[in-house]
Amino acid sequence: MSDLTVFAPLAGWVTPLAQVPDPVFAEKMLGDGVAIDPVNDALCAPCDATVLTVHEAGHAVTLRSTDGYELICHIGVDTVSLGGKGLTPQVRAGAKVLAGQPLIRFDLDYLVQNAPAVVTPIIVADATRYAVEPIAKGLVAVGDPLLRVVPLGGEAVEADTGGETLIEETVVALSHGLHARPAARLVAAVRRHDARVTLHHGDRHASALSAVGLLGLGLGHGTTVRIEASGAQAAAAMAAVIAFLNDATPEEIPVDAPEPVRGEGPGLGGVPAAPGLAVGPIHRLTRAAIPVETLAGTVEEERARLTHALDTVRKGLEQAAAAGGARGGVMAAHGAMLADPTLTDAALAAIGRGLSAGVAWQEAIAEQVAVLLSSGDRRIAERADDLRDLERHVLAAMAGLPIEGPSVPTGAILVAEDLLPSQVAALDAAVVAGIALVKGGPTSHAAILAAGMGLPMAVAFGEPLAALEDGRVIVLDADRGLIDPEPDAEAQAEAEDTIARRKAEMEAARTAQGPCRMADGTRIEMFANLGSVADAEVAVAEGAEGCGLLRTEFLFLERATAPTRDEQARDYQAIADALGDRPMIVRLLDVGGDKPAPYMDLPVEENPALGLRGIRVSLADPQLLEDQVAAILAVRQPCRIMAPMVASLSELEAVRAVVERQGGKAEVGVMIETPAAAISADILARKADFFSIGTNDLTQYTLAMDRGNAAVAAGVDGLHPAVLRLIGTTCDGAVRHDTPVGVCGSLAADRLAVPILLGLGVTELSVPPARVAAIKALVGKLDMVKCRAAAIAALALPSAAAVRAHITTMLQEIGA
Repeated sequence: MSDLTVFAPLAGWVTPLAQVPDPVFAEKMLGDGVAIDPVNDALCAPCDATVLTVHEAGHAVTLRSTDGYELICHIGVDTVSLGGKGLTPQVRAGAKVLAGQPLIRFDLDYLVQNAPAVVTPIIVADATRYAVEPIAKGLVAVGDPLLRVVPLGGEAVEADTGGETLIEETVVALSHGLHARPAARLVAAVRRHDARVTLHHGDRHASALSAVGLLGLGLGHGTTVRIEASGAQAAAAMAAVIAFLNDATPEEIPVDAPEPVRGEGPGLGGVPAAPGLAVGPIHRLTRAAIPVETLAGTVEEERARLTHALDTVRKGLEQAAAAGGARGGVMAAHGAMLADPTLTDAALAAIGRGLSAGVAWQEAIAEQVAVLLSSGDRRIAERADDLRDLERHVLAAMAGLPIEGPSVPTGAILVAEDLLPSQVAALDAAVVAGIALVKGGPTSHAAILAAGMGLPMAVAFGEPLAALEDGRVIVLDADRGLIDPEPDAEAQAEAEDTIARRKAEMEAARTAQGPCRMADGTRIEMFANLGSVADAEVAVAEGAEGCGLLRTEFLFLERATAPTRDEQARDYQAIADALGDRPMIVRLLDVGGDKPAPYMDLPVEENPALGLRGIRVSLADPQLLEDQVAAILAVRQPCRIMAPMVASLSELEAVRAVVERQGGKAEVGVMIETPAAAISADILARKADFFSIGTNDLTQYTLAMDRGNAAVAAGVDGLHPAVLRLIGTTCDGAVRHDTPVGVCGSLAADRLAVPILLGLGVTELSVPPARVAAIKALVGKLDMVKCRAAAIAALALPSAAAVRAHITTMLQEIGA
């Protein structure tokens, strides 16, 4: 046999087998090789080969290379217990495949959430006969050289067949049949005996010393198998094999997962994401598979197919972006990503290697996802999802198929596994009643978009929601994260009456003259979070009194170079003009972490959420800070300047020094987003003109839960008593120096959070434009004495769910 080069079948990080959290692989019981922690969604052929087996659970495949080497590729650990969910084989046993051809596609997010590990071993079976030499380290793309296999010159020798042959039949009791892990253990058990053992199933047979051969038998739970054993210890070997196959003890032990903060009450419990109430029939979103041509024509033909598809998609994105609004912004970002020459160059290079245009595009997307996720800042799921959106659009263009936004009947509640931000942006808020997701996180970009559109949304309902059929009428209480799956006529009528009443109150608040006040006359400023002129126009129409947060990163992201001082000043002025004489708080550039700006060349960090982000980025680039401050000061109307992610007084003083050096008179405040800032609020208040609490980041830092990590995002709830206590500490520290405190994070738009925030001492709320009227109407029904009592009670409660239940009762009592 000649040497074999095994190519990476996945994009991801190369990991030694010893680090795989399963002794079968770590101890090389199946053979030698390496593992890859994947960042893409397809297992591809690691060499030209014949497919020997594809496990019925879709998690593993065995191959024989054209040179006769046998390989095992096993996606994740304990994934057999998923029963095929999240795994879609692309080939069958007996198929001949080329290196790089997809073998199994998988839903990486689903596997991450439901399997103990997704690290994928690539094994060369029977390592006693071969030397297996790793080639690659670190990050690899599909098709990179991974292993070199060199035959040692000897052949595996089984035990002498002397003596009689014993024959027995038994039934396989293993809960998931004889898959890779038990097969390896069976081989190890047989090796301990001086015997030759063969297993027979139908017209197939395999030596009990060949893990690959055993997998090829397809021995599922309940299968009858004939065992033949010969040699000096045949009886002992036979007994060991039968005992092993008859062991019905469960193989997998469930891994404890963090328990999400779920709504408490009758029905289905999920997690609030965008507030509101909805009643209507379920409309389940399904995503049809797009056929991909795997057989390649000539290189010229495939390049032409790719170029035509890219042009088609590019034109569509340009038209969608020109429409503006939330969807336009998402499509503009997609257009910028599609224009990245790295993406198209990689696809063209793959075509040059003989791949079809469709397969080449899939490979290029996988490589780019790997680049995003390997840069050290753990890109949020939405950015990888945007690339997958592009993958689908281009593949659809190749297939001549249209891809449109979700089509939802009027008044229906959209139910899905998860939603991409672009899918939410494409919805018509006047048509869709609400959104409920099986998965999802409460502070994802999809949730933020839904809140900005005024769409009630709750997430992380799990399998109970997935089991509800299309057309079933449900009541979605997104304020509490609850679904009533069987509302009677009275419950439906009550929900509809509440929705109608809230709409009427919103309209009254929208047209009311004068500043926002509580029922007892207490003044509360009602501002809006903005990111464009269009946002400002909507905010004014909804009754906003000003801008509590202008996200300036909209000028800096999705472009090749930083905006000039004049460009910034022009855009800031346009938004200020749309606001009229209303005040505007401009947040300094907030990038890093989950908001990358590629031209800034930010360093790769092991934990970017705790690294160079927020004001730290601007302080590390003095010219960038000088230019932005000058652009803000150039606006004709007075603006307030706010520094993000402040953790110490020195950072605030550095920003104020820049403002003073440029002769500006603007107020300078800070965002309270870190526990350090909240705890030391009394110190910061000595120099800050105002505070604004960013509850999204404050929540994730307080709870030590990454809001972009799907595995824990369901537990991120700003109404956790620990977060509320830090908000209270902030208000207590601010009042010592008469420093006003606002909230611009998602809690400001949560009707269950508003009474607590006001009771703790917050005097300004800044919400998405579409939520201004609703929150203004709610504030008008609240009394400060009751809000303070509610806040004190909330701080003593044990959980976010308990807080939500408590405030729900309070609002029901006052008819809010």
